[in-house]
Amino acid sequence: MNTKRTLELNRRGLLLAAGTLAAAANVSGAHAQTADQQGGSADTAISEIGRRKLGSLEVSSVGLGVQNMSRTYQQTVPTRPEMHNIIRTAFDRGLTFYDAAEAYGPHEVERILGEGVEPFRDQIAIATKFGWNIDLETGERKPGLNSRPEHIKLVVEGMLKRLRTDRIDLLYQHRVDPQMPIEDVAGAVKDLMTEGKVLHWGLSEMGLNTLRRAHAALPVTAVQSEYSMLWRGPEKAAIPVCEELGIGFVPWSPLGVGFLNGAIDARTRFAPGDIRAIETRFSPGNLPHNLALVELLKVWAERKQARLGQIALAWLMAQKPWLVPIPGTTQMAHMIENIGAPTIRFTPSDIAELNASVSAIEIRGARLPDAVQVYSDVEAPLRS
Repeated sequence: MNTKRTLELNRRGLLLAAGTLAAAANVSGAHAQTADQQGGSADTAISEIGRRKLGSLEVSSVGLGVQNMSRTYQQTVPTRPEMHNIIRTAFDRGLTFYDAAEAYGPHEVERILGEGVEPFRDQIAIATKFGWNIDLETGERKPGLNSRPEHIKLVVEGMLKRLRTDRIDLLYQHRVDPQMPIEDVAGAVKDLMTEGKVLHWGLSEMGLNTLRRAHAALPVTAVQSEYSMLWRGPEKAAIPVCEELGIGFVPWSPLGVGFLNGAIDARTRFAPGDIRAIETRFSPGNLPHNLALVELLKVWAERKQARLGQIALAWLMAQKPWLVPIPGTTQMAHMIENIGAPTIRFTPSDIAELNASVSAIEIRGARLPDAVQVYSDVEAPLRS
């Protein structure tokens, strides 16, 4: 029997299929019930997924990124009831960490998330982000960035309404504004904390000097940056700085925009508007070479009787105990698969072997188009 067929028939695959069918049966309901309402145990669900700390903020060991719940990479629009069902089923299974942003939609993803988590808002942590230049009322994207203190405060008022809540558990600056000293940004967030509207703050894709300055001005809870087997850049400096300062790390795109769960192969061609079409790591010249990483995952998936994406997430979580990945999805089966990753166990020798194998594969091509990459690793100006 070939490897693919073996994986389809393994025990984890059968459990996943059963869970997917059970979850799908809830779609027609007004909302998914909590684990206690279903006759199960919420404590059991939480223990299976596990808990981790980002600074002083405790969350489930895997989160849910909801970026594509208003529009997918392929530019399709998911059905709103099904997105609510995924959000609520994730909670039923122990997930307590949801990640959104003003820029996703823009605005619409925050609305979807607010609607979805309303029945259990007080039992979860919501993260969202400000920083792009987006019209407060219409959501129209305007050029550049905007982290002016007065603007941040108005953005948060809109977020609270869309999320149907009175506070944001973790508020990130989405990208560093090259026109605004980070100390001024921290001051605005501190004011919001004093008002009880924000509980923790963080930065995303920032320059490392800016991170140090931000943390000195107002202790940072978490950093969010791309990190996966496909992109290991944060290992060079960002993760060591976070470890030094006691800051948690939240990898976005921990499955390499679908690459690490086998959704992309050498024949894949992307739909118009799909950002992956202009990422050179997925170009026809580079993709066949980079697929060596997927072949490695297949070997480990068979070895651990798991799915490819579960191996990729479990590997990531094994790197640091204060790292919480936020895989995004618009498919129930994938969500259930992703939150099963914490059950995968690696021995120290497993990790040493897998790290060596991953390091031996040189990924060709850039992780982002130049027009997007230019917003990463930016340093905020000094106060004049």
